[in-house]
Amino acid sequence: MTEVFKPAARENSRLNEKTDGSMNSSFNSTSAAEAVSSEEERRLDRAIRWKRDLLLVPITGAMYMLLFLDRTNIANARSLGIGKPDGLEMSLRMPADGFNTALWIFYVPFVLAEIPANLILSSSRIRPGTLLGGQMFILGVLGMCQGLTQSYGGLLALRFLLGVFEAALPAGATYMISTYYTRREAAVRFAWFFNFALAGPLFSGLLAYALEALDGAGGYQGWRWVFIVEGLTTCVVAVFVVCLCPNLPPHAQPWFLNARERDRLLHQLEVSRGLETKGSAAYNVPIWKVLVDWRIHLLTMCFFCADVTASSMSSFSPTILTELGWTSTVAQLMTMPVWAAGIVATFFITWLTSEINLRAPFLLFSIVLQLVGWSIMVVYVPTAGVRYLALFFMATGTFPQMSILMGWLSANLRGHKYLAVGMAWMVGFGNCANFVSSNVFISAESPRYRTGFATGLAFTILGFVLTSIAFALLYVSNKRRDRIRARMTDAQREDYDKLHFEFVY
Repeated sequence: MTEVFKPAARENSRLNEKTDGSMNSSFNSTSAAEAVSSEEERRLDRAIRWKRDLLLVPITGAMYMLLFLDRTNIANARSLGIGKPDGLEMSLRMPADGFNTALWIFYVPFVLAEIPANLILSSSRIRPGTLLGGQMFILGVLGMCQGLTQSYGGLLALRFLLGVFEAALPAGATYMISTYYTRREAAVRFAWFFNFALAGPLFSGLLAYALEALDGAGGYQGWRWVFIVEGLTTCVVAVFVVCLCPNLPPHAQPWFLNARERDRLLHQLEVSRGLETKGSAAYNVPIWKVLVDWRIHLLTMCFFCADVTASSMSSFSPTILTELGWTSTVAQLMTMPVWAAGIVATFFITWLTSEINLRAPFLLFSIVLQLVGWSIMVVYVPTAGVRYLALFFMATGTFPQMSILMGWLSANLRGHKYLAVGMAWMVGFGNCANFVSSNVFISAESPRYRTGFATGLAFTILGFVLTSIAFALLYVSNKRRDRIRARMTDAQREDYDKLHFEFVY
């Protein structure tokens, strides 16, 4: 570490979580050398912040947006031809539950490969741009092939392969953000990142509406062009990911961070998260302890409950809107305000959690909004406008939870093993909610979908309970930590704090 950072190290060692990430420490104005040092640190901090925010978040966010789009565009393709001989289901001669099967088969390899893929990424054996961009390119090719397949079996095989090659991407992107930002900084960046994902379904409705005009072009139905055009877009963006995605912080490329900026960033991360380098206490934690850690599993279950609603909306909202009386093309456009409301709510609520440095109260508030939406659906108000309004409650309540939970878990983990496994498990197992949502909306129950709506309401209530439990356990854990530290000497506390840090909630 260069000499300019030593005063900051002494000062920042006394910072608590409330000031975590703000490295512009005040120094004694009587010392000209320290004043120069402080100004240099502020300049470096600004440069680091802008470089991360203008490259890392857009690159990972655009990647997640296209992945989310490629994963869910089957819902838009289906809605373009519901009940039509040349639609997706009839063209491929799907069975009654064929669409549901095509949804859930994607998540079998996706969940199984998530953690191993993230451990490979964290090992730095393969450059992040090569690993993530290469898989993204393959994903785009497979996406295009969905528009070319001539059989239902071919579609299922492609959906399975999509799950294989997407496994490293969402968790890898969240891991990259976790490693580049301090515990407090990460919250808003996860909101930006997640809003990129929401922009996928926001514009997919408009894109599907536009692509329907290609119906018959080249001898392909409109629903096929949805897959072909969106898959080709993914391939093009993948090239930029390969070239522009930065390496992990200790190995950041000189064109991204120069040596002084890299050292300054590593110092900031060490103050926020503790020492995580090879040989440190956090680095040496055995993998089995990471795999059984209650923080990872409890917060992942909270994410799972939220994702039941998110996956239900992404997969079935075009269908539901069509059944409210709108034509398939208008239904595509009517999904856009719902996703836009989710984006605005996600950024605003997550920004508040970062400013106030509280997570649980805002999570519980969001769950209440979600409950209102599902309750309207369960009661089944006949007026279409009211049920359309329910989708807005669900969007504004669900999507803020997911970005806050990502930041909450990241802030309560220390060490690259914990971050790699924790973020992968949250994204991987959390997405198992799609197994639920893809099987509870039964075609025979249309348009009331009693099983689907009741299941969504039940998981929302469970999410409220689990979030309350997580808050209570983290609070109790901090109190127990304070009691243990009070009986220690200063030297013992320093050693103890390497692994037992203060949780945030």
